[in-house]
Amino acid sequence: MGKRVLRREPRAHWPLLVIAMLVLLAELCLNGYVTHAGSENGDTSPEPSSDPAPVAATGGAAVQRLEAGGRVTSRAAPAKTIALTFDDGPDPVWTPRILAVLAKYHARATFFEVGSRVNQYPDIARQVVSGGNEIGSHTFTHIAAGVPAWRMRLELTLTGNAVASAVGKSPVLLRLPYSATPEALTGAEYAAWRDAAPGYLLVLTDHDTGDWRRPGAAAIARGVRPGVVMLHDSGGDRSQTVSALDQAIPRLQAQGYRFVTVSEALGLPATPAATAPQRWRGQALRLAQSAAAGLVRILTVVMVVAVVLGLLRLVVQLVTAGLHVRRVRRRHRRPLRDLGPVSVVVPAFNEAANIAATVRSLITSDYPAVEVIVVDDGSTDDTAGIVERLGLPGVYVVRQPNAGKPAALNTGIRHARGEILVLVDGDTVFAPDAIGRLVQPMADARVGAVSGNTKVANRTGLLGRWQHLEYVQGFNLDRRMFEIARCMPTVPGAIGAFRRAAVRDAGGVPAETLAEDTDFTMAVLRAGWLVVYEPRAVAWTEAPATVRQLWRQRYRWCYGTMQAMWKHRRTVLRRGAAGRLGRRGLGYLLLFQVLLPLTAPVIDVYALYSVLFLPLGRTVAVWAGFTAVQAATTAVALRLDGERYGPLWSLPLQQVVHRQIMYLVVIQSTVMALLGGRLRWHRIVRTGAAAEHAVR
Repeated sequence: MGKRVLRREPRAHWPLLVIAMLVLLAELCLNGYVTHAGSENGDTSPEPSSDPAPVAATGGAAVQRLEAGGRVTSRAAPAKTIALTFDDGPDPVWTPRILAVLAKYHARATFFEVGSRVNQYPDIARQVVSGGNEIGSHTFTHIAAGVPAWRMRLELTLTGNAVASAVGKSPVLLRLPYSATPEALTGAEYAAWRDAAPGYLLVLTDHDTGDWRRPGAAAIARGVRPGVVMLHDSGGDRSQTVSALDQAIPRLQAQGYRFVTVSEALGLPATPAATAPQRWRGQALRLAQSAAAGLVRILTVVMVVAVVLGLLRLVVQLVTAGLHVRRVRRRHRRPLRDLGPVSVVVPAFNEAANIAATVRSLITSDYPAVEVIVVDDGSTDDTAGIVERLGLPGVYVVRQPNAGKPAALNTGIRHARGEILVLVDGDTVFAPDAIGRLVQPMADARVGAVSGNTKVANRTGLLGRWQHLEYVQGFNLDRRMFEIARCMPTVPGAIGAFRRAAVRDAGGVPAETLAEDTDFTMAVLRAGWLVVYEPRAVAWTEAPATVRQLWRQRYRWCYGTMQAMWKHRRTVLRRGAAGRLGRRGLGYLLLFQVLLPLTAPVIDVYALYSVLFLPLGRTVAVWAGFTAVQAATTAVALRLDGERYGPLWSLPLQQVVHRQIMYLVVIQSTVMALLGGRLRWHRIVRTGAAAEHAVR
């Protein structure tokens, strides 16, 4: 027989995950920049500048050029000429309506468009140009003057690329957001032009119609006079602007005025064609912006679904917990019964730190007839010797070569005499009444297995507190829910009772998966037995004391659970008890222990995006509200378990740190499962914390 070779655990997916998350964050930041960085979305006016604009600029005409040496020259529209200009577009509603009015009267105009909106509506930008109109730059995000020169240059470059991609032209006209007439030109606006866009012609206005204030169509129409006229085709309801054009254009045309673009009015050269690299860059930018917007929409839906499912889960847990409490109370009204001999099987491999306390807690149980069988599975320490030297009556030691926990359990079951079997981990300490309470549900002949209540013994540090809260709020509330739904997928290895007939029907403890307790319990359910939860049967276990040990334990649990789910996947199509396991139990595990954790990195990136770009107060309120609901649910779980509320203070930190570890474990396990790798048995280092708890 050849030597078994274990495939190395995959590692390359971690750099890939980091790269994917960085790309996702970059895409979200692009959307955030486009959507939230511009002044139109938040800022109200340009920042003041300590240096005033030159007199040549403030006293000049509407169209200005910056010559070599910093000299400003300007030109005005000739007589009988009106250059209509429209800011802030393109808009999917109002720009086409304005274009229709212009085409109706054979008029042309200049549209100063926001680059990000050109990327959103390139077809409308093409409609603008195809109608004989021209496009100028209005920055990429409608940013106000006063920003650093590098940012303004970036805004104009991105806008130029966007226009190039949409219409194949490279804009040379610039209107800065919030600018107006020459005399109103601020030092900040002049500095932005001088430092970031000296190659552009700065187009101000002779007449600001004030249509953004919506003063009425007649008032706007009166503002249309010879020269450069400012209007808007986006930023809100522009129906008054459309009506004003329908009034003003025919009236002024009848008086001999012509409506032309700024370039036509001043006899400027036609807008130059964009270069091929500029068009390519613009196309890439548009695709990236579209993808970013799509990602935000998708992630918003994912976020909402995740929150709704999380809240729904909490509601279901609380409702079923109430039902379970009433069921347990009815169960406890009956006096404790002697249900016959109980055999406790303890598989042990290198459990010297805790084994003595474990065995003592079992043999001193207040249940009248208990035998303890310790199966030493090839330990390299003195586990078996420690038990033998205790010299306790009713305690038996069976030694076997190392064959794994399932084999040790099956060995112990074969040696056991009782019809009720309690399977116990070698690091677990039982409360005196735990065995008696654990076996009581076996009075119902339909019950094949009972899960006890595992508690964390070493809960002094943060990691211990987090696991304590996880056991109480996560595991135990789930067990209450699973009993009500009759689909309990796991009786924990730390404390569980099984009817021998159920063990026989399940075919013994299986060895095909690393989560033998989950696999075994699922087999018992499939055989038609009920599996219940007895919260008053308490046992103390030693939880991992370091992040590395926690990772190893949960990695094994998660990977083994996935193996068990795959093994029993066909139960989804079955009827009866097997169908309940498949559709309820496996469905719940798939949704809440696999799929939702797999989306957690994406949700965390979205949360970071929310902090950076969405209203901070709203983001904090959502997080605080969800954490408060979690805290309230955990408080209920602690009360049901008779625990103190003290560890609740660590819950917010648990959501930030412990949760990340858990979802990374799921990712690692999923990758391992998809690649078909084999996972070694990961055993945590025991320190004797459970034994110390028993002494206390």
